[in-house]
Amino acid sequence: MDLATHAGEESFVSRTESVEYWDGDAPRDKIRAMSEYMEDFQVIPQDQLPPGVEFGLSCTSITINAPKHLVHLHDQLKHHHGVRFLRRKLPSIHAARLSGRTRIVFNCTGNAARTLPGVLDAKCYPTRGQVVLVRAPAVRRNVMRHGGGYETPLLTQPALPSSDPSTYGHETESIMQRTQDLCPAELRDSPCELLAVFAGARPSREGGARVERDALWEGEGDGGDASSAIACALVHNYGAGGTGFQAGYGMALDAVAAVEDVVGMLTG
Repeated sequence: MDLATHAGEESFVSRTESVEYWDGDAPRDKIRAMSEYMEDFQVIPQDQLPPGVEFGLSCTSITINAPKHLVHLHDQLKHHHGVRFLRRKLPSIHAARLSGRTRIVFNCTGNAARTLPGVLDAKCYPTRGQVVLVRAPAVRRNVMRHGGGYETPLLTQPALPSSDPSTYGHETESIMQRTQDLCPAELRDSPCELLAVFAGARPSREGGARVERDALWEGEGDGGDASSAIACALVHNYGAGGTGFQAGYGMALDAVAAVEDVVGMLTG
């Protein structure tokens, strides 16, 4: 929220009015937690809920222009913090330790965590999601509706576990119709202009995301000299499913906290 408040334009993160609906089985513990940290949190009165909705809330959250925000993060790290970016294929997670002097490796491999040697997490699976991109300038808020067999976060819908890259017309029609139902006032006189349809595989995991420190590796120092071996910590950070941008910042903080002792030695 601080980023949206103080550097929203350059970071492509904006404060946005948000509404969340549940058709049933609203997660009371989650809602109670949200009430403690979300700005402008309010429970929506029953007589103001759409037909079929059991519970609703409103608050101020954030909207992220994901592609442009990633470019912003890349540029910040590269130009202001001296971070080098390398792209290469790795035969195993252990190969991510590029030098014997490497002290920490963060495993953020997403769907690859299921098949990457050294990880092989059988709890990981891809969840297909179809996304509809439209031009709808009248829509100025985020709206999410949770229901039986579907999720409607405005213009996206997670489907059953799958990595099918195809897009389907009937799903596009369903997404568009449910979006119209969620925002009838905004879209009544300013209909959506369909721009594109995409499908992708979200990196899901049974039991939720994995953010934890694994065993230390004992590696060789430069030149293969075992006498200069330095231990390396491995931190897993994957499995957020479709909530990567939503949960990513908090997951990153937890991942770094897991190796706080090592970070302290590097920066002390």
